[in-house]
Amino acid sequence: MADIMSMTFDDKRTESLHSLILPPGEDFGIKSDDEDLHDDERLESDAGFESIIVVDNLPVVPWKKFDKLEAVVRRKFCRFGVIKENGLWMPVEEDTGKTRGYCFIEYNTPQEAELAKENTNGRNLGKEHILAVKMFDEIDKLMNVPDKWDPPETKPYTPLENLHHWLADEKGRDQFVIRSGSDTEVMWNDARQLKADPVHKRPFGTESFVQWSPLGSYLATVHRQGAAVWGGASGFNQLMRYVHPQVKLIDFSPGEKYLVTCSSQEPSNPRDTHRVVLNIFDVRTGKVMKEFKESADEFAFGDTCGFTGVSWPIFRWGGGKEDKYFARLGKNAISMYETEKFKLIDEKSIEVDNVMDFCWSPTDSIFALFVPELGGGNQPARVSLFQIPSKVELRKKILFSVSDCKMYWQSNGEYLAVKVERYTKTKTNTYTGFELFRIKERDIPIEAFELDNKNDKVISFAWEPKGDRFAVIHGDNPRPDVSFYSVKGGKVLKLTTLKQKQANALFWSPSGHFIILAGLKGFNGQFEFYNVDELQTIAITEHFMATDVEWDPTGRYVATSVTSGHEMENGFNIWSCNGKLLYRVPKDHFFQFSWRPRPPSLLSPEKEEEILKNLKKYSKKYEIEDQDISVLLSEQECEKRKQLKEGWERWVNEWKRDHEEQMLRDREASDVEEAEQVEELVDVTEEILPDVCIF
Repeated sequence: MADIMSMTFDDKRTESLHSLILPPGEDFGIKSDDEDLHDDERLESDAGFESIIVVDNLPVVPWKKFDKLEAVVRRKFCRFGVIKENGLWMPVEEDTGKTRGYCFIEYNTPQEAELAKENTNGRNLGKEHILAVKMFDEIDKLMNVPDKWDPPETKPYTPLENLHHWLADEKGRDQFVIRSGSDTEVMWNDARQLKADPVHKRPFGTESFVQWSPLGSYLATVHRQGAAVWGGASGFNQLMRYVHPQVKLIDFSPGEKYLVTCSSQEPSNPRDTHRVVLNIFDVRTGKVMKEFKESADEFAFGDTCGFTGVSWPIFRWGGGKEDKYFARLGKNAISMYETEKFKLIDEKSIEVDNVMDFCWSPTDSIFALFVPELGGGNQPARVSLFQIPSKVELRKKILFSVSDCKMYWQSNGEYLAVKVERYTKTKTNTYTGFELFRIKERDIPIEAFELDNKNDKVISFAWEPKGDRFAVIHGDNPRPDVSFYSVKGGKVLKLTTLKQKQANALFWSPSGHFIILAGLKGFNGQFEFYNVDELQTIAITEHFMATDVEWDPTGRYVATSVTSGHEMENGFNIWSCNGKLLYRVPKDHFFQFSWRPRPPSLLSPEKEEEILKNLKKYSKKYEIEDQDISVLLSEQECEKRKQLKEGWERWVNEWKRDHEEQMLRDREASDVEEAEQVEELVDVTEEILPDVCIF
């Protein structure tokens, strides 16, 4: 009976539940059993697809060569991550037993699969097979393309940020960035108003340093999570982020298309070297175009600097502003890459035994390399020029008794100067000579020349930008000589020598013609502005304890600064090109000053020549503006002096009034003291006089 009653109750409950009708589309958060089953099916079917790649265009081989092909594929793809157990599946034809020409590879993570795809798609496997690698999800999407085409939704046009808006400044000013304390500030150099005009300020804007891109379009900052670039017309907005944890160094390609980031990872075993991670990002999209993960020893060739013994920049860019090629120095080789597919040119490096250094031409796809002496002089040193992408050797110079070489390209790529340190016959000392390559002339002639005193130590060397002159500081500290040379006319000609100058660095104006002979650090900031055209000194100035000098991109102004390496005088000064101090900006805990670069002019050489011819006509407008500003500054100066005078007079009058009031109070106090004097009875005596008759 109890069973019958319970059955009746269950039947009624079931009937009542079936009678409930929910509103359409509403489940009140309650999933049915069927939906749970469907969810499990979806999870089972979708799990791991994002970690699978499809490799096509593999060789079709019979069953006897199956294991060999599988081993080759596994060896090529295991470099990018861990392939799961039974994660490599290569289908075969049932009838013939031959492979089908493709395979599936499953990694542990989607990131490893994506990395494998990026680094193998379009690469060769052998001489006849170019791999086509896709993500499995991409294949799935292609298989599910609908038969009916629907036109895409038209989205409203949103204009991009104007990255060159700052070039249209009506006053023709230049910008610079500074870092002091925790602040990063961008300012206009308002030299007419003798001040720095703020543009943008961001506290804690970077965790180490900031860097302008070579053409001035972006300002890059460095953070623990990676790097970021800022810019635009409306202000310094964040344009793109580049994820690279613990990034230490960054470097732009000359044309601003790519950004190289570098980080170092501590080894788990103290006996191992640091592991260096390099990423090359597309600046506009933020996509990783190429990744390198190697030990620090693999990047420590040549002159080392930066961190953990790694030379920086590791990658050096060639091909001018087009960013067509980049290269790195390796052991007995130079690896040349092209940026179309980001792979080695001809899929192999240029093998050069014991290569020590190399550098690109600033304008052409030509690079120079230096190989030192070997075997105690049995194999002489050499400097060679190579053309890319052909890898043809254009010119070679054999050098004997060489201890060291430094290569200096002229900014137009017309000349290459090689400073050669040679041993004397006794091998106890060295002396300096130069080898000059004339790149643009037929067969690239080479001219050797020496200083008047070849035993002089060369302290600094610098080419004139876009010119045919160079300067050399040579001799012994603290007062070396400075010599100027010209290479015009097919021969090296000395122009002049300045004796005993307090200088250890050279800074040419970007437009040439002028140079600063700078005495930095140990020379306490001595500066001589020199006109090379007239061979005469313009001004001799001083910025005590100056550590850095930088011309603005137009060559009109110079910034000298004292960074926080010194505890005193931190800040920067702005000078005119003729050595006149315009204004000072003191800043505590001052770290960095950097002018914003300008891109090349869009004017044709003919138009520039026309402007130079009619310069007086164009300059009238600006002369009037300068006069107005001079009058305004004069009026402001007069007003400032007037206010100072009025302030002084007010202070004097207040002082006089206060002084007179004080004197009056002192006088009144003295009168009161006199009026309040009290007569004191000292003693009283009584005396009786005798009667006296007075007539």
